[in-house]
Amino acid sequence: MDIGFIGIGEMGAPMVRNMLKAGHKVRVWNRSPERAQSLVDAGAQVVGSVAEAFTGDAVFSMLADDTAVREVIDARLLEQAPRGQIHVNMATISVTLAEELAHAHAQRGLNYVAAPVMGRPDAAAAAKLTIVAAGPAEAIDRVQPVFDAIGQKTWRIGSLAQQANAMKLATNFLIGSAVASLGEAGAMLAGHGVAMQDFLDVITSGLFQGVVYAGYGKMIAEQRYEPALFKARLGMKDVRLALAAAESVMTPMPIASVVRDSLLDALAHGDGDKDFAVLGQVAARRAGR
Repeated sequence: MDIGFIGIGEMGAPMVRNMLKAGHKVRVWNRSPERAQSLVDAGAQVVGSVAEAFTGDAVFSMLADDTAVREVIDARLLEQAPRGQIHVNMATISVTLAEELAHAHAQRGLNYVAAPVMGRPDAAAAAKLTIVAAGPAEAIDRVQPVFDAIGQKTWRIGSLAQQANAMKLATNFLIGSAVASLGEAGAMLAGHGVAMQDFLDVITSGLFQGVVYAGYGKMIAEQRYEPALFKARLGMKDVRLALAAAESVMTPMPIASVVRDSLLDALAHGDGDKDFAVLGQVAARRAGR
């Protein structure tokens, strides 16, 4: 396919590399052009404007947050896009913005697919992302070969774009809850002289298997919060978006509020660029350890 890709960050760059490996033609644009240049040797074509990227068979975007998406994907860009174009937005954004974008695209004869991903940069590099897609079924069918090139599984969960973003936010809320709980459990155990690693060996052998408990738990046990695989400030953004999504449908999420406050504690202590696992340090600090 002839693909445009907007946003070459820690997740976007490895996605583009895997698209190129699969034989797709990819034109890339980034607000910081020097980052896009790193993909030239892999076969990507760097373009000078976002409009040049917003052409071809489909365009993918992986921008940081709602603000970045609103700044880049604006009405003027959509007005000049080819009718029938498919825009796949892989960013974790608010359900409100997802609804707005789906409506704005449909008004202009464009197809909008929300496809946020689950997985960190290492999973993106290994083409092991989990993709949650929602939008017009025929549009998803057309870009499925690209999803297959960057991910290990695509879950189709609905025809409304915001459904995919709601699922991604719910997932990141669960991750945040698990990491915060691991931190608090470790702080309590430290007070009784129990090693965090011994605790992890027990729980991950049966009751709490999986990459979240094993991976984040190990980082907490080792007090290893840099380099960040997923920054605390991004976790804060996602938990806030989850709370906003819950409020929009009158759903209390008291645990999410606690996780948000713990992340706010991390940010207040200057740890926003450390890994999400820094919630372990927050719990230890509160316990005087």
